[in-house]
Amino acid sequence: MADDASPYRFLLIAAFRHMGESLFRMRAYEGRKEDLLMNYDAIAPLLAGVSWDAHPGAPATHGKGGVETREEFAIAGVNRLTVVREACESGRYNGIVLLGGGDPGYVESREIAHRYGIALTACAHAQMHAAIALGHRFSIIDISEGHNMQMADLVVRYRMTEHCASIRNLEFPLPREAHEGRVTVQDESERFARDGGSAMLEAAVREAVAAIEEDGAESLILGCSAAYWLQRPLQQRLRELGWDVPVLEGYRCAIAQAKLLIDLGVDASGLAYPLDPPRRVRRRKVV
Repeated sequence: MADDASPYRFLLIAAFRHMGESLFRMRAYEGRKEDLLMNYDAIAPLLAGVSWDAHPGAPATHGKGGVETREEFAIAGVNRLTVVREACESGRYNGIVLLGGGDPGYVESREIAHRYGIALTACAHAQMHAAIALGHRFSIIDISEGHNMQMADLVVRYRMTEHCASIRNLEFPLPREAHEGRVTVQDESERFARDGGSAMLEAAVREAVAAIEEDGAESLILGCSAAYWLQRPLQQRLRELGWDVPVLEGYRCAIAQAKLLIDLGVDASGLAYPLDPPRRVRRRKVV
């Protein structure tokens, strides 16, 4: 770990790890911890002064590509619980950050972490809470029809329906067997890194402006972590068009939220995430 004297002792856990052939090549599955993160250069300033490790994720059993459908999110979420529990039991960490835009296993992992007094955050949840600190309504700029539905489910689960202006679909999906022959977010990321241009970026600009003008969005979040590379150029393009609107990205929001919780000396409410068994129980819950 980088600095044992740091007040922040974090483990960053990826959503999955492919053990053999993989269609998803946007990060490494072994090697240096920095290489296990898709956007280390962007989040490095937030990790300065943090003692942190990275976990490549539980072995993938959902397929050879990214996680996109509700079924795949459920599989990845269950797989990740063992990693979270082992990290909590190790006593090495006071914060755990779950990577991946669709938050697989987040609520269940937070229940586990609260038993150990460990702050645990995830990308979509952290982005939505950051967004409503910046303005009343946000829109999600997302990658594909299937992924949109996961994000819609999270909006409801996190009780953000009042604040979510829209989910705007770019339809550049994750590399998966079902999308063979299609242009993916991975292809566009590589094209942007190589050429400085991207059809996905152009689509993101169009949909972001539509979210502002037509839907009433006051901030924007990226639905999928694989679209992290859009944050800076999309923010720049919107500023050039005269729009003073924040564009958020999941890794950074989740790391910042974990720091905030630790600085406040809290991890989660025991009423929202009861101990097993709880010390006190309520006779009635209002939802």
